[in-house]
Amino acid sequence: MPGQGKINRRGDMVDVYLNDRACWRDVPTEVWEYRLGGYQVLKKWLSYRESKVLGRGLEVGEVGWFSAVARRIAGILKFSR
Repeated sequence: MPGQGKINRRGDMVDVYLNDRACWRDVPTEVWEYRLGGYQVLKKWLSYRESKVLGRGLEVGEVGWFSAVARRIAGILKFSR
């Protein structure tokens, strides 16, 4: 079963930890909590990227993908206001 991960809330930002080595800082809370089809998009994706689930560590492209999607979600939220 995928893990819950760890986040650290700081005001309207969160730091998202995949493990003790992978962390994304200053993710806007509304981006982190963005849902599509009832699923919290970034949390769901990361839950299946834990090394114990995936059987390997994250690749550089996967780290970049998370950051790019977070930026896209931020753009969607900004545009929809």
